[in-house]
Amino acid sequence: MDGELIGLVAVILGMGIPLGALYTYYRVRKLRSEERLAAIERGVAIPMEPELNQAARSRRMGILLVSGAIGYIAAFGLIAQIQANRDVWTAAALGIIPLAVGIGYFFDWKLIHRDVRA
Repeated sequence: MDGELIGLVAVILGMGIPLGALYTYYRVRKLRSEERLAAIERGVAIPMEPELNQAARSRRMGILLVSGAIGYIAAFGLIAQIQANRDVWTAAALGIIPLAVGIGYFFDWKLIHRDVRA
């Protein structure tokens, strides 16, 4: 009975959390749209949020992925040092994947920045 309950909770949370996030995202966008439409009806000028260009998106994704990967590697490295277990370093090595992707985004940003200057 105990194992069945844990499995049920895992499935419910595994499906429920992403669905809750999607619903929240939908609701926030809907409220923003309604707010903008109401302001337009009253005749209020609404400033448009500037869209990020490709270089800014690449730079942002590079920063997020590299910092996330460094944090992931540091967390599992600290766990490995505390437990004195070499097998935990295997999990820390998985942080190299987002680190490499983040470095790729930085490289993309640099190439875009160089092309814009030229």
